[in-house]
Amino acid sequence: MVVKSGQNSALPVVPIAVFDLGGVLIDWNPRHLYRKLIPDPREMEDFLARVATTEWHLDQDRGGDPVEATRLLKSRHPDKEALIEAFYSRFDEMNDHSFPEMAALVERLHRAGTPLYLLSNAPGFLDDWLRGPGQRRHPFLGCFRDYVVSGRVGHLKPAAAIYDLVCQAGGFAPGEAVFIDDSLPNVEGARTFGMQAVHHVSADRTIERLRALGLPA
Repeated sequence: MVVKSGQNSALPVVPIAVFDLGGVLIDWNPRHLYRKLIPDPREMEDFLARVATTEWHLDQDRGGDPVEATRLLKSRHPDKEALIEAFYSRFDEMNDHSFPEMAALVERLHRAGTPLYLLSNAPGFLDDWLRGPGQRRHPFLGCFRDYVVSGRVGHLKPAAAIYDLVCQAGGFAPGEAVFIDDSLPNVEGARTFGMQAVHHVSADRTIERLRALGLPA
């Protein structure tokens, strides 16, 4: 079955949607926390660039232990112990803000009966956050049937294994799902695995693409 998209193309209808979290549904950003802890913007940016770096927290997204990672980083920067401790102990505050148009999209799809899954590069404990505190903070997260979090499963997007795991979690074939992510490499990884995929750059464009795929967006 196909649905026409424009004059010259046809895309397969997909019944299932798989969403990334940070940058798509929630404005995950360490600055939401560290603006409270480091009033000087230049000092805050220096801390995130030199101490709690992207490379450091990506290790936990790959399955590293946040407790041990925090201990080791504090040993290297003893003058920053409290700030380092806050990164994972107050991780919830980095997820303060959802994107209203995208939250509304998830709720529309859920009401229409579309099976929804979430696939995130994040530390393993985010899986528990999504099932409890996250839903209390952002009720639309309760619309998802299941969550696959890289730090818990030991695979990081765009590795094929993590797309396979979300398909296994939902019991669907890759071609039955569309994956939505703001990271182009992750989108390309999903396409290589056999999923339809949307590179999220705005709510309007994502909604348009999902409608072209036959979803009730």
